[in-house]
Amino acid sequence: MELPFAESWKIKMVEPIRKSTREEREQWLKEAHYNVFQLKAEHVYIDLLTDSGTGAMSQRQWAEIMLGDESYAGASSFFKMKDMIKKITGFDYVIPTHQGRAAENVLFSFLVKAGNIIPGNSHFDTTKGHIESRKAVALDCTIDAAKDTQLELLFKGNMDLNKLDKALAENRGNVPFVVLTITNNTAGGQPVSMENIKGTKAVCDKYGVKLLIDSARFAENAYFIKTREKGYENKTIKEICFEIFSNADAMTMSAKKDAIVNMGGFIATRHKEWYEGAKTFCIPFEGYLTYGGMNGRDMNALAAGLDENTEFDNLETRIKQVEYLAKRLDEFGIPYQRPFGGHAIFIDAPKVLTHVPKEEFPAQTLTCELYLEAGIRGCEIGYLLADRDPVTRQNRFGGLDLLRLAIPRRVYTNNHMDVIAVALKNVYDRREKITRGVEITWEAELMRHFTVQLKRLQ
Repeated sequence: MELPFAESWKIKMVEPIRKSTREEREQWLKEAHYNVFQLKAEHVYIDLLTDSGTGAMSQRQWAEIMLGDESYAGASSFFKMKDMIKKITGFDYVIPTHQGRAAENVLFSFLVKAGNIIPGNSHFDTTKGHIESRKAVALDCTIDAAKDTQLELLFKGNMDLNKLDKALAENRGNVPFVVLTITNNTAGGQPVSMENIKGTKAVCDKYGVKLLIDSARFAENAYFIKTREKGYENKTIKEICFEIFSNADAMTMSAKKDAIVNMGGFIATRHKEWYEGAKTFCIPFEGYLTYGGMNGRDMNALAAGLDENTEFDNLETRIKQVEYLAKRLDEFGIPYQRPFGGHAIFIDAPKVLTHVPKEEFPAQTLTCELYLEAGIRGCEIGYLLADRDPVTRQNRFGGLDLLRLAIPRRVYTNNHMDVIAVALKNVYDRREKITRGVEITWEAELMRHFTVQLKRLQ
């Protein structure tokens, strides 16, 4: 008999969490203006808001924290991190930043000018925000199949190479770089194939445009290449990662995901001119070049996390838990972006709340309903996150409207996954009674979903 799957780690320390009553949650959500970002963490039972910085570090990472070098300049911790990044990616030049959006801010301050066109496969919120705040255009070139949540396609995060070719042909001289996000978060945590990575690079080379990889979940993407793409089944995760980055000119990294640290990020590139240009913005925005907004101890933990999480067993344990939740939702017939992604399950909210009009934000409404049901905090990845069109100021309703359930790494057990699945089933069973959504009462001009205030419609 084949042995059942078990985690590649054991638990050494636990943190208590408390349940709450429906009445308490109703009051807390009202006080938060129906925006779960504004909830206190202690008022959340199972927190799936994000997988960013919320993972559980390993004993090796905690040991490395005690060895951190906190020198202002030239700290050994920086060189430990830099050496690990080069080993995995091949990039010679590294600039540390405090997280991924800081890496974007530093690099884009050098590269992006007003009127530029930045093509990509579904730019995530901060990427798009940093582009649009500079009066440039974030042009989505994701494959059309990504919009069909029920379509089973192994690499649904892919760049549409024809769209990209057209964009580069029509905007010659006005595209400073192309962004390829792996895995594709906005499209539902969907991976990008090695074939598509190479194809994207080939189109970029055709027009003399550089390729930047948004690499927050590159290791999880490598896992899907190994397990889904022919010819890679016998390669190690590290070998696949090195091949991925051999097709890129640079990367930005939120290390809070696949390096499993609470805070940290970096820019890495093979081009000295990009490094020289970006470093002039690192010093005023982040800090000196060998710490860039990070503590030495965090750089040590980041290096160890990158090394550990580019091994198959760690990634398999992580993704098998996402798969487990997906299978539970399949039992209840709950529609999500198929196939399951690497870091989260993305519920197709308009297919659940069929009576809630798009103008009343179905995914945000479903987010609220799940919290009220069981104290589970998810995150809307949809019409609120899409922001308004910078020119017309109209809401952008053209994309997917998803409730993301992001699973922190090594934090919850499958028993928690069962609670999540049953809570969603309870909401799903009463979906016909949910006919109204939410309305915006206040919003920021940019990246509004973090601070938006809403009211429930009756």
